[in-house]
Amino acid sequence: MPRKKRKTFHHDNTDRWLLTYADLITLLLAFFIVMYSMSRLDAKKFGEVTQELQAVLKGGNNAILRFKDKQSSKGQGVLKLGKLKMLQQLIDKKFEQIDKQKKIKTEITERGLVVHIMETALFNEGSERLRNAALDVLDLIYEEIKNTKNHIRIEGHTDDRPIKNINFTSNWELSVARATSVVQYFVESHNFPAERISALGYGEFRPMVPNTSIENRAQNRRVDVVILTDQLSIKEPSSSLYDFNG
Repeated sequence: MPRKKRKTFHHDNTDRWLLTYADLITLLLAFFIVMYSMSRLDAKKFGEVTQELQAVLKGGNNAILRFKDKQSSKGQGVLKLGKLKMLQQLIDKKFEQIDKQKKIKTEITERGLVVHIMETALFNEGSERLRNAALDVLDLIYEEIKNTKNHIRIEGHTDDRPIKNINFTSNWELSVARATSVVQYFVESHNFPAERISALGYGEFRPMVPNTSIENRAQNRRVDVVILTDQLSIKEPSSSLYDFNG
């Protein structure tokens, strides 16, 4: 007697939606972890990303382009700062052999590349006249900065001792006179564009280290050659004549 075939019943798998739901929850969790990490590291960047993301979710396609432009401009800023770092390496290498007493130091700051030149490399104490040996130092620096389009700022500094000199009544005057001497040398001896260089004097009010010892005071008596960043150079008078994209 033939066996009866059993009827098979196919049940719809109503639990499939759980897989999709679980994937969605996992993605959301990963997203919030990333956003939280960004907020902890850089609150400003977190805010920018949040605003742009909200604009994209609302259907604003232009927001994507704006966000890309911002990231691109930041990348260019890094590259331009990289140029100053390369310039720093060239200057350091140039003075490595001849500056045994470490009278010239460089550093990158938010303003740009700063070349610190100690007083003894340029002037006699209390004087604004460049020594003969100072010309060699300035010539080497000029060779490295002559092709940059960035604005050059020459800053004079002193220590906190009151000046005892009939030519100057204050450290303000001495610091300005020294900065001006360096500017004049670059402009008059090397035809450096006068509109791209300026002189400032800070007296004793911007020391590198506390004026608590003879050694510290010697470090504070200096002239700084500051190669400004592209952003700060643009803000200088007449700097609009120059292109900082190159």
